[in-house]
Amino acid sequence: MSSKPILVLTTGGTIDKQYFDALSEYQIAESVIATVLERSRVEHPVRIVELMRKDSLELTDADRDLIAATIASAPEDLVVITHGTDTMTDTAKVLASLTGKTIVLVGALSPARFTESDAAFNLGMAFACCQSAQPGVWITMNGSVFDGLRVRKDRAAGRFVAA
Repeated sequence: MSSKPILVLTTGGTIDKQYFDALSEYQIAESVIATVLERSRVEHPVRIVELMRKDSLELTDADRDLIAATIASAPEDLVVITHGTDTMTDTAKVLASLTGKTIVLVGALSPARFTESDAAFNLGMAFACCQSAQPGVWITMNGSVFDGLRVRKDRAAGRFVAA
């Protein structure tokens, strides 16, 4: 396993959503990724950059270009991106042109703030994948690792499947 530092970019998505009150819908709030890593007792060196707070359906080409540019200019070779699941594969396609970096996109189907969320497990999978996979773009969700260019979200089943 690699002991190289991991860059964690947060972009929003369900993983960082918060429910405010009975009259509100979920909104993306300040990222809780640092808290999740602390509670999980992660000791691996990490640098967290909160890049944006958007639902992935709201991400633009300019947002994806910013994600790519941030990764390209980062000193870290290992990158985990927290991302909404709806357009995760679109972002993976944009990042495929980056070389020499191991990039893992990860999200959650319920907010990390929820007790029964899949967020902490998925984030742990992303950290493991990032340290052990070859350079390229990967997606980790619900106990599986996927080639970021050969996967799709099965909305009806609420999971990712190989494409």
